[in-house]
Amino acid sequence: MPVADIAPVDTPDFFARPDGLRLAYRQHRGTGPTILFLPGYMSDMEGSKAVALHNWAAQQGRPLLRLDYVGCGASDGRFEDGTLHSWRDDVLLLLDKLIQGPVILVGSSMGGWLALLVALARPARVQALVGIAAAPDFTDWGFTDADKALLATEGRIVEPTPYSDQPYVTTHAFWESGQASRLLSNPIAIDCPVRLLQGQEDADVPWQVATRLAGRLRSSDVQTLLIKDGDHRLSRDADIALLIRTVASLADIVP
Repeated sequence: MPVADIAPVDTPDFFARPDGLRLAYRQHRGTGPTILFLPGYMSDMEGSKAVALHNWAAQQGRPLLRLDYVGCGASDGRFEDGTLHSWRDDVLLLLDKLIQGPVILVGSSMGGWLALLVALARPARVQALVGIAAAPDFTDWGFTDADKALLATEGRIVEPTPYSDQPYVTTHAFWESGQASRLLSNPIAIDCPVRLLQGQEDADVPWQVATRLAGRLRSSDVQTLLIKDGDHRLSRDADIALLIRTVASLADIVP
């Protein structure tokens, strides 16, 4: 499903948090549920999946909002000051202030974890959820004992990543907020339709996380789509086409 490029305006819009830091966002209005895209860790709203989904939504006349968490992308603030809790609250702020009616949450990697937390916080607003290599509880299963010891003694971990020229920085405050937001050990009280897209060649999120998450969700309408040769990004043309088909099918059934 090719999607023609629709060039966004050069400067995003901004919304100020109560502390004065500005959240950057791009919004397209339309009819139906609003698609709310949540980027991954150290990512932003200009990634290929977010842009392709925005272009498709604009062509279809569907509303969409994508954002940069504080400390990420074009938003104000320092990345190292962010935590899972503060970024969840960034999403909730824009959801409450800029969106009317139901939303379809689309979260990539850490954004998938945030999508689950947002769905739990706003069950009446979230009508469907799509996780792309969703990574709930990654502060638990994604860290070795040595990592945790380094966080406890140094307060941060700095490590290279294939996804950016800048190294990944993980702070003890972020890790603590993640540990306080773990979901996979208990039933997850989310009842809306959920679709989980997961590559089986993902080097960062084991595909078994998706099946474990599916089993924990209370919803009876949960589908896990395993892409046998898919990596963590799931940003190939075929992957993005699958994402768009998935979102479109959910948008059509949401009242």
